[in-house]
This record gives sequence, C-alpha cells and structure tokens, in this order.
Amino acid sequence: VAGSRYRGEFEERIQTVLNEIISHQEELVIFVDELHTIIGAGGAGGEGGLDVSNVIKPALARGELHLIGATTLNEYQKYIEKDAALERRFQPIIVAEPTVEQSVEILRGLRDKYEAHHKVKISDEAIVAAVELSDRYVSNRFLPDKAIDLVDQASSRVRIGLSSHSDEMRSLQAQIDHLIRERDYARSHKEYDRAKVLEKRINEVSERKDQSTQEWRKQKGITSAEVQMKHIAQVLSKLTGIPVTELTEAEKKRLMRLEERLHRRVVGQEEAITAVSDAVRRARSGLAERNRPVATFLFLGPTGVGKTELAKTLAEAVFGDESAIVRIDMSEYMEKHAVARMIGSPPGYVGYEEGGQLTEAIRRRPYSVILLDEIEKAHPEVYNLLLQVLDDGRLTDGRGRPVDFTNTVIIATSNIGSDYHQQEKIGFVNSREQRENEQLRERLLEEVRNHFRPEFLNRIDELIVFHLLTPEQVEQIVRLQLDRVCQTAGSQKITIAFDRSVVKYLAEVGYSPEYGARELKRRIQTEIENRLAREMLRGDIKEGEKVKVGYSIKSGIRFQTGQKVKKREKVSV
Repeated sequence: VAGSRYRGEFEERIQTVLNEIISHQEELVIFVDELHTIIGAGGAGGEGGLDVSNVIKPALARGELHLIGATTLNEYQKYIEKDAALERRFQPIIVAEPTVEQSVEILRGLRDKYEAHHKVKISDEAIVAAVELSDRYVSNRFLPDKAIDLVDQASSRVRIGLSSHSDEMRSLQAQIDHLIRERDYARSHKEYDRAKVLEKRINEVSERKDQSTQEWRKQKGITSAEVQMKHIAQVLSKLTGIPVTELTEAEKKRLMRLEERLHRRVVGQEEAITAVSDAVRRARSGLAERNRPVATFLFLGPTGVGKTELAKTLAEAVFGDESAIVRIDMSEYMEKHAVARMIGSPPGYVGYEEGGQLTEAIRRRPYSVILLDEIEKAHPEVYNLLLQVLDDGRLTDGRGRPVDFTNTVIIATSNIGSDYHQQEKIGFVNSREQRENEQLRERLLEEVRNHFRPEFLNRIDELIVFHLLTPEQVEQIVRLQLDRVCQTAGSQKITIAFDRSVVKYLAEVGYSPEYGARELKRRIQTEIENRLAREMLRGDIKEGEKVKVGYSIKSGIRFQTGQKVKKREKVSV
C-alpha cells in the first residue's frame, strides 16, 4: 500500500522516543506546547495511519507518561474535545490572565534578563507603567505578554538612542580621527611642537563632541542608560497612535486655548465648542472614565450651520490630522440587513473575512473622532448596536473580536426639528430674537425624544443644539471662505484683495436659513472662482499680478488688475 513504509517509519520513531521517556518516567515531565497539533500529526493524510495522539493514548491511560500540554480554549474546543478518548486522559486547568499586580511581579522577575540583553537599567516605574498602560490601551492582547513587549521595545529604543549619532557628531568624530593620525605622524617624525598643538585641538574638538552628544541625547529624551516611564509611553504612542505621554507645557497651553483653535474654522456655536473642548481636556488630563468613550455628543440643528465642520475641526485640533475622523454616512444603513456592514458579516455570509466598516476603521486607528452623520436616517437596529459602544466603549465584530472605543470621540449629527427653525425664524437671527432660542431648544429636544428611544438618548453625554447664524457670523464665514480663495490663488502666484462691499454683498445674497452656509460656498464658486478661472485662462490675469475684487450695485462684482508683485503678499480679507 502506497505510503505504508512512511507510516510505519513515523510510528516506529515516535514509539522509540516514547519508550525512552517511559524508561525514565520518574525523572521526566514532558511539556508539549500547542498540544492540539499532535492530532493528525503523522497520520498520512487520514488513510488509517496512527497519528501522535493515538500512539501516546495507551501510555497516558497506563500512567506511564507525565505530560503537560498547553493550548488555547478555542483550539481545545476545536480539536481535543472532538476526540473524547484523548480529552478524558487530560485534566483541564484554566490559566486565567494575570492581574495587574501579578503582571508587575512577573516583569520584576524578568527584569535581570532584559537588562543583561539590552545593557540598560529598567526602573521600577517603567515596569509599573508598562503593565498599567498596556492594560488600559492595548485591548487585543493579554498580560503579561503585551507589557513584556513594551519593556523590550523601550529598552531597545534607549540602547539605540545611546549609540546613535547625529550628523554633527559624526563630522566631529571624523575630525578627531584625522587629528589623531596627524598627531601620531608628527610624533613619529619628532615634530613635538606640532604634536602639542594637534593634541590641544583634539581636546577642543572632543569637548565640542561631548557637548553635542549631550544636546542630542537631551533632544531625543535619552540622557542615561535607564528605561523610564516616559520611554514606555513613547513606545505605546507609536504603536497605538494614542498620546499617553506626559503633557508638555506647549500641549497644556494648546488644550487651554482649544476653543480659540476651533473658532478659527467654526463660526458661532459657543455652547457646542465649549462642551466639546471640556470633554477633550477632561480625557487628556486622565480624568475620563476608563470604560467609556472620551465623549459622546448628539448635534442637533438645521443644515449648514457647522455640525460636520466642528467634527472635522476637532479631529485636526486634537488629533493633529483632519483625516483622524471616521465618517459613517447613516443614510447608507436605512435597511435592516445593512446594519451588518458596520461590524462585518456573520460566518457563512459574503464578506465575512473583510470585517466591518466601523470596527475595522477603529481597530486601525483607535484614537479618532467618529462622525455618525444624519443618524436619524438609520434603521432603528443601528441604535441597538450602538448602545454597547456608548455605554461600555466596546463592540464585538462579526468574527467575535472585541474592538475598543474608549479613546474615541463619538459625534452623531441630526437634522430633526430643523423645520422649527424655518417656521420661527425667517432670515437672520438678530439680538432681539436670541431670547426665543431657549423655547425653540425645548421644542427641538421634544421632537428628538419622540424619534429616539430613551435608552439611546440616556447614553449620550450631551445633546447640543446648533442655532441659526446671525448676520455678523455670516459675514465672518464669508471672510473665511474668501481667505481660502486667496490661498489657492496664491499657489498660482496671484494676489487677491477683496473689498468690504464684496463681503457684505455675498453675505446678503448667499445665505439662506433653509440651506445654511453651504449656499455661501456655492455662491462664491459661481461669482468669484468661476469668473477668476475664466479671466486666468483668457490671459487677462497673469502670474504675479495683483487683483482687487470690488462690488457696486450698477456693475456687480468686478475684477481690477494692478501692478505686478514679485512675491505673494499676505492679504487681509
């Protein structure tokens, strides 16, 4: 029979090893890692040959073998439980993940090995930080493995930082080597005066090199061969993208002036900006709850007043990148079956291996803003799915893997009740009408309570109502948009100055309470950008020219070209 020789040979070798073990059974305890791999090993493709598990069963039954096997719960269930004869020959022992305190003791026991390997000293605060930070921020692995990894990588980072050199240091070392060769040559030819001068220069350059080395290490944050808490935090920040490093003075000032940074792009909406800023400061100071997202908001109000823009601005101001935003258009989840796309299809369905749109995005970038745009358009099943995210900061995807949402800011936007704004306020909001905002807010919140379930609203940190824009705020938005036009034209080496009459005209004709500030953008494209593009293509406006844009009732918006400018001027709109 084909393959019989192979099967017989495999059995013979396993039996020889087994006999050797049995003959010394009082002296040996056999440990088999990944125990599930013995099932089917050497079975010759299932053609009747004995695999390792069948060979060792008789010895296990007779008690001739002291065997400890290690495997995971999933693999034990998948492989070993199916073989009842093998399962009953083992006593299962569940090894739980060690606690934070136990993990600290494990790392203290391993400290000597890592110190000897990396030739650095590992401080006790670094060990405690590695365990506590990995327990909090690394969710898809277990202690003590993830803490050991942090200590290992931080030790390597310190060691490399000590041995690395800047370009200036390498240049100074090359000078020292050259001077040493010159000095040795002078000594060999009995030019002692020259050798003395060279010796003095060597000492001077060496001092400069030592000073440069200290500055370089200080800049890199590595001044000694000791792994500290800050090094663990730096490694974790690199791995996860979550800023867990200590707050620097510059960052403290930036967080205190967060409202000012948000107001650069979002006009008005003081209540919304203050609430968002307070939540971010609370989280960055370490005072936020550990098992919930940083903050969850429901933005309410008419279209085009800055709800989505505030979410984008927050991502840029806090996370340093406007792309640190996961935008989910909830109108794509209007059908019940579409809900599975958020967390991934269940086993047996198309797309099971691909993962969910929301869960995969957060797995790759756990520190980001989640924007659930126009949430009222989603199917009610979506709200049930979001309950555990809002409450526990976690969600299990279609493949059974938990995804951590505790470092995200969740913002849901809704246009519910926006028709109240149109009924109550035709045109702009003026100062006399501001007192009606509170009454309008109550009616809006009542509408929201009628649409969303209480258990969903109860998990939202704050319901924030965005108000209609005042005439002054609309003019401010026009200035922001025209400043953007100036910047894009500046890239073509064309300098534009807008007259105040243009700002007033665009604010009057471009804003509509029904469509919000988006109508302004369209009007600027039509009235300014389209005409500017035509003038440039015709050659009426050339590279390096200065253009003044004005407005009059008789002639409308007009372009006037002035003298040529050699470089781009900063133009205040």
